[in-house]
Amino acid sequence: MRLEIKLRYHIEQTITLTDDEFEHVLLYFKPKVFKKHHLIIQQGDDVREEYFVAKGLMKAAQITHEGKEHIMHFAMENWWITDSEAFHNSTKASMSIDCLEDTSVFALTLENKERMCRDLQKMEYFFRKKTTAGYIALQRRIMCLISSKASDRYHYLLEQYPDLIQRIPKTMIASYLGVSRETLSRLLHA
Repeated sequence: MRLEIKLRYHIEQTITLTDDEFEHVLLYFKPKVFKKHHLIIQQGDDVREEYFVAKGLMKAAQITHEGKEHIMHFAMENWWITDSEAFHNSTKASMSIDCLEDTSVFALTLENKERMCRDLQKMEYFFRKKTTAGYIALQRRIMCLISSKASDRYHYLLEQYPDLIQRIPKTMIASYLGVSRETLSRLLHA
């Protein structure tokens, strides 16, 4: 499937676009391809784009001064990813984003996003719905982290990312869940 079709299908799960409208929307995006292990945003960088993942898998993580990785979230096909605070507020990135697989994305600058939303109000509605869904997902993740047992967090992960377990190492799953590799092993064999 052509990657543009994936983007259109994703958008049209929320709004309907004519062929002309979609062609206009497509002008604001820049297709990019990244190899596995490519670091697209590094902590401390300026963040100029957000990304719609058409194919592949990425992770957003923060590395502490001690070198410990805390995975904030994953983005696979049909997900969006960036360091939102840095992207929207023109601050330095507080997390790194890298490719866990060869990845094809549609990159969107803040300037192009705002211009597209002015030109086509449907897209403003689309992004508002996506932002709200993302906020709700983040709220659920935080509540799960602060009030749930490790086994409940693991089941929430399976619900949120059903096929992720086969695509990443168990150490990344443990980091995302905030548990040790040993605790994750016990969860997997329980």
